[in-house]
Amino acid sequence: MTVVFVHGNPEVAQIWDPLRAELGLESVALSPPGFGAPVPAGFDATSDSYAAWLVGELERFDEPVDLIGHDWGGGHVMRAATRRPDLVRRMVTDIAGCGDIEYVWHDMAQIWQQPGEGEAFFEAMAAVPSDQRVAGYVAAGMSPEGALACAEAAGPDMATCVLALYRSAMQPKMAEWADEYAALPERPATLVVIATDDHYTGGEVLARRTADRWGAEVAMLDGLGHWWMMQDPARGASMLRHFLVD
Repeated sequence: MTVVFVHGNPEVAQIWDPLRAELGLESVALSPPGFGAPVPAGFDATSDSYAAWLVGELERFDEPVDLIGHDWGGGHVMRAATRRPDLVRRMVTDIAGCGDIEYVWHDMAQIWQQPGEGEAFFEAMAAVPSDQRVAGYVAAGMSPEGALACAEAAGPDMATCVLALYRSAMQPKMAEWADEYAALPERPATLVVIATDDHYTGGEVLARRTADRWGAEVAMLDGLGHWWMMQDPARGASMLRHFLVD
C-alpha cells in the first residue's frame, strides 16, 4: 500500500521529508502545479482543476492509496476522494474546519481573494529578499530546511496559482465541497488531524463538526501549529502510523 502526500500553499514537497523518513512506509509526495511543479499549458489553477489533476495522478497507481493532505493539499485530497473514492483506501486532512459553514477565510486569504489587492500583495512579496522570507516562514513554524525550499520555489507561477485557487474557493464553496464528501454512499476511512495551534483552519470546534459529518476519526496534536509535520515529525508519523497500520 502506497502512502501519497499532497502539500499546499506556499509549500513544496520537501516539507514532508522528515515525517516520511520517520513513518517508514512506502510513500510518495506529489507536487500540485505551481507549488514545486510546472504549470501545464491551459491549467487555470482552480480547485476543480486541482481535483482533476490529483485524480489523474491517483489513476497511475495499481491499487487504492492512503491519501494525506496538508493545507490546500487537504482540500485537494478531499475533492479527489469525492470524485473517485475507489482510488482511495484512507484519507487524511488537517483542514477539515475549513469545510464548516461558519469557517471564515484567514486575513491573507481574504486579501488574495480580492482582485487588485491580491496582485498587489504578491508584487510586494516579490521585493522581499529570500533570506527575510525564510526567516518569516521559520517564525511561523516551518523548519529552516523546509522554509528555504519553500522560499526558493516562490515566484510568479505560484502567485498566479494562489490567486486563482483561493478565488475559486470563496465560501460557501468549502462547505459545499465538504457536504459532497459527506454525501458519498461509501467514504474512505477518514482521519481529521487537529493541530491545536493552527490558526488558519478554523480551530477544533469547526474541525470536529466536519469530522462528525464525515464519520471520521479525530487525532489531536496538542501544542503544534500549521506546519506540524516539520515541528515534530516523529509525533506526526506516530499519529499517521496508528491510523494507517495499527
